[in-house]
Amino acid sequence: MATGMKPPPLTPPVFDVPTRVLIVVSPYYQDIAAQLLSGAEAALSAARAMYERAEVPGALEIPTTIALAARSGAFDGYVALGCVMRGETTHYETVCNDSSRGLMQLGLAGHCIGNGILTVENRDQAAVRADATGQNKGGGAAEAALHLIALARRFRLSPPDLPQELQDEIRLAGGHGGSAVG
Repeated sequence: MATGMKPPPLTPPVFDVPTRVLIVVSPYYQDIAAQLLSGAEAALSAARAMYERAEVPGALEIPTTIALAARSGAFDGYVALGCVMRGETTHYETVCNDSSRGLMQLGLAGHCIGNGILTVENRDQAAVRADATGQNKGGGAAEAALHLIALARRFRLSPPDLPQELQDEIRLAGGHGGSAVG
């Protein structure tokens, strides 16, 4: 994202029904991970979501951990947190690409994941992005997971089960005149 640009704000969902989220964090850079966690936990608490943490050695283990946890059916969503800094070898590209690809594959399979794995050139970039009182990428990843959970719940409802206000908003693709589902 270009310097100084911010995406338009979305109002984070707040849940009345129990919502469980697993935060999977790699504390390889402990100070950066602590800030990411602080932001994620604050966002989840604000949404009244329950959460657990799982620590893994590095970013490459995050997708596998989420896949293993998903098999349990115990969680509605996941927050992936970590930091990958460019070094002297091509290992950086491998870790960035493979961890991102793994998370994307899990997301496309229907898992609600907020990706807060920072991919940066240096520690200064990581510190700015992780700062829970600044860019707060940990909080942003948690909010992304919460939005996906809300969407997954919305799309799981069959049309007769939808509240009237949603029936009035949802239109069927290809329907005549865009009539409401009902």
